[in-house]
Amino acid sequence: MWSGILPAVTTKFKEDESLDHAEMERCFGLQIDAGVDGLIVAGSLGEGPMLTQEERIEVYHTAKAAAGKRPVLVTVAEASTAAACAMAKKAAQAGADGLMVVPSPIYHTDARETEANLRAIAAAGDLPVMIYSNRVAYRVDVTPQLMADLADDARFVAIKESSDDIRRTTEIINHLGDRYAVLTGVDNLAFEALSVGATGWVAGLVVAFPKETVAIWQLMQAGRRDEALAIYRWFRPLLDLDVSTYLVQNIKLAEALSIKTTEHVRGPRLPLAGERRAEVERIIRGAIEMRPTLPALDIAA
Repeated sequence: MWSGILPAVTTKFKEDESLDHAEMERCFGLQIDAGVDGLIVAGSLGEGPMLTQEERIEVYHTAKAAAGKRPVLVTVAEASTAAACAMAKKAAQAGADGLMVVPSPIYHTDARETEANLRAIAAAGDLPVMIYSNRVAYRVDVTPQLMADLADDARFVAIKESSDDIRRTTEIINHLGDRYAVLTGVDNLAFEALSVGATGWVAGLVVAFPKETVAIWQLMQAGRRDEALAIYRWFRPLLDLDVSTYLVQNIKLAEALSIKTTEHVRGPRLPLAGERRAEVERIIRGAIEMRPTLPALDIAA
């Protein structure tokens, strides 16, 4: 159901930490203009846990206005099943195209609890669901067996595979065929995942470098692997910034330098400072200076 490049977009704030809808609309528009295949709001990169449920719906509406016919997914990542179900219902009432669901970000559920929690959220929203499996960050592993157990519910249509194990993509496909769309969620494993059959990329650095990200996807789809690999090798130092405790600040700094936007974050986060900022800025500026010339691509679809 979902494939291609789906940016996990950042949430734009004004200096006082209120939502900056005008800047979000501009930045989301840059993604759409570059040819991405949809948007995902209020995820980890979107500082979803720092937003109220009502604010997440506001961000969804802004994203949908920019995305047009392309799908916009709302992230559900709540400590309790009840709160997650309430968020799913609000997203459905707002007209969301689907949900990206983090199984349990605070309490680390076992397989039985994970299945019950996911089923309850899917039923509450009654929307297509992309399961966000990230055992590194959230310590809850949605295994191929658990995916098989959930497969009788047609609302589960996709998996954001972020186990940090490149073998998992093949394991899912071997175990389940094409039952789920498998999208990689780890920026610096994206080329590898696409090479072994992932059908899309839930991307982070795309928000700062949308054309390069789309180029890698489209070149891979066209069988032009070597050209895609050349761009990916240039991209790798930037993509590594996504795999960090400071991914939000890293990527917002990349946005600021690449697309001339703000890097305001919501507390307790603060923008990067000192040696850490200097090193991240060095990586970003170096990449911008060496930015590759992209081949002609069809981004009109």
